[in-house]
Amino acid sequence: MFTIGDFARHGRVSVRTLRRYDATGLLRPAHVDPATGYRYYAAAQLARLNRVIALKELGLTLQQVQQILDEEVTTEELRAMLRLRRAELEGATTAAGARLVQVEARLRSIESEGHMPTNDVVIRSIPAIRVAELTATAAGFEPEAISPVIGPLYDELFRRLDAAGIKPGPGVASYEDAPEGGGRITVHAAVQGAAPLQDGAFRVLDLPPVERAATIVHRGSMDTVLPTAQALAVWIDENGYRSAGHPREVSLECPDDQDDRVTELQAPVINR
Repeated sequence: MFTIGDFARHGRVSVRTLRRYDATGLLRPAHVDPATGYRYYAAAQLARLNRVIALKELGLTLQQVQQILDEEVTTEELRAMLRLRRAELEGATTAAGARLVQVEARLRSIESEGHMPTNDVVIRSIPAIRVAELTATAAGFEPEAISPVIGPLYDELFRRLDAAGIKPGPGVASYEDAPEGGGRITVHAAVQGAAPLQDGAFRVLDLPPVERAATIVHRGSMDTVLPTAQALAVWIDENGYRSAGHPREVSLECPDDQDDRVTELQAPVINR
């Protein structure tokens, strides 16, 4: 038998927690001294304590935990529940990290207002290029809507090109308003230099030339592109142009480390 203090240490919980579990009937002591009222626990009760803590970590109330334990949930069932909860927490952590990146990008954009150099913007024509592409629809043009779509598209496109024995060239990501409307965006994940192409595993087309595009180079992950994209927008507005569509994103250097990537933004423009 263990005293409540010893049992708390072995179970890595507080004495207060054990008293609360006793009061609710969730985990009664194995023995209570009738003279002193001291609580004593058996080593075998650690198994129930572990289940209580695990179920609480799933976000269940103490009442729900007690109901599940009274129904004698099996070890395998509990393991499956914990795996599901782990996946949910990992997803939430990933989403929170992505939101933090976007908050940082917004902050840098705010801090650079009036200071972001725009002398790197160049107006030039873009020739037609042949690409292999896959497309999908994103809920909007916000980074949190685009990123989960374009990443898997490129992964699948590279897989199909590799299966066809084709070495991809530079990536060309482009966007357009989806036909169904509602703010949805058709995402085009494409690569250049993919001819000859066969087997219909991907769409092959010639991207039309752009008569006039305002271009700027972004260095770093596309998750941090916002300040560069907004500097380009400011330049377009201040130099007598207006946008004529979504910019293309052309990979110039694409190392494994996304922070070292170099991408050119090509925004079609016309005179105001």
